[in-house]
Amino acid sequence: MTPQPPPPRTAQQRKQDTLHRLEHDDDIWVATAPDNDSGTPYLVPLSFLWDGSTLLLATPAASPTGRNLKATGRVRLGLGPTRDVVMIDGTVETITRAELSQEDGDRFASVTGFDPRQLTTPYLYFRVRPQRVQAWREVNELTGRELMRDGEWSVAD
Repeated sequence: MTPQPPPPRTAQQRKQDTLHRLEHDDDIWVATAPDNDSGTPYLVPLSFLWDGSTLLLATPAASPTGRNLKATGRVRLGLGPTRDVVMIDGTVETITRAELSQEDGDRFASVTGFDPRQLTTPYLYFRVRPQRVQAWREVNELTGRELMRDGEWSVAD
């Protein structure tokens, strides 16, 4: 016998749960693709820093993810397990090590436990501004899963 899923959360609860994940989780799945029709999608887990409105990621400049983020300025992020997922579509700003503020670099290193500034491999930072956010657990939460559209929360606090 298949267990019954919990009742669907309200939109406000989904938003609260999403913000809690962004504030407390360490890693996120990052999906990119080259800016052409023949490119292969690429998926990697990366550590991130949430500042309350954007996510900061770092990856080697020469990696497929780094090249794709820089070339397209777009990303899809997946946070949490498949039965409690947050999907984020965002726009991307590329930030060089020289452009990164000392405060952001220090906060990133403190939160993630990883400081790319200390490595010899050239890294880029990427600031992701969410444009669309969806959150759902089970099929009973598919309706109403969109919490943000065009960079604006559609759910009040």
